[in-house]
Amino acid sequence: MTDRVYLYDSTLRDGAQARGVDFTLADKQAIARELDKLGIDTIEGGWPGANPGDDMFFADPPKLKHATLSAFGMTRRAGRSAENDPGLMALFESGAQAICLVGKAWDGQVEKALGISKAENLRMVEDSLALVVKKKKEALFDAEHFFDGYKANPDYALEVAKAAYDAGCRWVVLCDTNGGSLPHEIARIVGEVVKHIPGSHLGIHCHNDTESAVANSLAAVRAGVRQVQGTIAGVGERCGNANLLSIIPNLMLKMGYKTGIAKEKLVHLTEVAHMLDERLSRVGNPHAAYVGSAAFAHKGGLHVSAMAKDSTSYEHIDPALVGNARTILVSDKAGRSNIIDRLNQMGIRLSSDHPKIAELVSEVKHREAQGYAYEGAEASFELLARRMLGEVKEFFTVRQFRVLDERRWNANRQLVTLSEATIKLFVDDEEIMTVAEGNGPVNALDVALRKALLRHYPKLKDITLTDYKVRILTPHEATRALTRVMIESRDGKGRVWNTIGVSPNIIDASFDALQDALTYKLL
Repeated sequence: MTDRVYLYDSTLRDGAQARGVDFTLADKQAIARELDKLGIDTIEGGWPGANPGDDMFFADPPKLKHATLSAFGMTRRAGRSAENDPGLMALFESGAQAICLVGKAWDGQVEKALGISKAENLRMVEDSLALVVKKKKEALFDAEHFFDGYKANPDYALEVAKAAYDAGCRWVVLCDTNGGSLPHEIARIVGEVVKHIPGSHLGIHCHNDTESAVANSLAAVRAGVRQVQGTIAGVGERCGNANLLSIIPNLMLKMGYKTGIAKEKLVHLTEVAHMLDERLSRVGNPHAAYVGSAAFAHKGGLHVSAMAKDSTSYEHIDPALVGNARTILVSDKAGRSNIIDRLNQMGIRLSSDHPKIAELVSEVKHREAQGYAYEGAEASFELLARRMLGEVKEFFTVRQFRVLDERRWNANRQLVTLSEATIKLFVDDEEIMTVAEGNGPVNALDVALRKALLRHYPKLKDITLTDYKVRILTPHEATRALTRVMIESRDGKGRVWNTIGVSPNIIDASFDALQDALTYKLL
């Protein structure tokens, strides 16, 4: 059996079925290009004829250098020939080099859902795939509900799979459609199937309804299949699909299999994860295996101290292999090792017995007791550390600020709320006062502050506030509660940093986080 495993990505179709996912044509083209660049073997573009979005994609597909473009559809309808089925014709006209047809492998669904005989279902599978082969397309058969079908009637499920293989199918894909199977079941059933169909012609397609899709896919590979289907980050309907971002490094780094992805291309895995999040305008799961921002984050001082001697103590791989990086978190659980390691990452070299280390550890723990959380606000921590070391210039000093909100009916009898901020500050010895309006008090403060500083610091022009989070720290105090504000900023070079402010006054907390964001950029 070959140790080469082929990767089939169905993000553009399966992934698009997830709640909240609505790919534009530009999204689909960009995702396909990134998957091709990574080294995915086959990219499923969608279902031609099913919706206008998929039709537009196949009408203008991206030029792929490595991957094969696949179109998804279903076997011919009952009672008509494959040559006269409009659904199949739409697939052939799509221009895709590979065609994946879905058909029933569960006898109960054949008779109840389709209302046809089991013999007619077999003919539908055979006729349709034979036509795909005749058209000189790579043929794939998605054996829907295969594992449920096998449990109910193993003879018929196998008969369906063998019909597809005998028709010339390149890949017979065993699908755990409702995601209800577990690894030991997958391994047992695949072990039986490979006695009838070579593993070099078998694929696996798992859904994640038991949180087992990745484990099920790997179990199927061990049992003999040589194609794995899944989506980026496991995106998909219900609980999602098998997550290729976990499957790929597990296959390559843990199990020793070869894929179409070169070792040097594996470093783009984290980048691909971020690309999908950007396209979906969502915050990625920080705890995602391999590619999450917290996948190699360490908080306890004991862990950090141990890793100083042996980096494999608490990390199963070198994060750089998948394009990620180790993060040492600074929190109230931090010890000297955390602080020293974090300072080293900032380019500050201090010996472990430097008096400022103990002072900084104490200050961090004191501030976190007040509500600060530096593990998520690295820029504010760096400013704190450098200020204690005397390395931060006072770029500007705010003397005072005032924010006014006015809610009133305008001339068009519309209820509107206007925010106005006034700031008085000093840059060197020059006093500057500005007034600005904004969409809410934080925006008004941001506009007024930059208006005052841009003449002296034009680099601040390209900063964008990309996220703003508020957390109530003392809910028992109701509207008098202590609040924590976290601001994420991005500049024109794509650099991202996070700052924090804590105060019983949400405007005050927001201003502190905003002031840190601008200062960090200047620093």
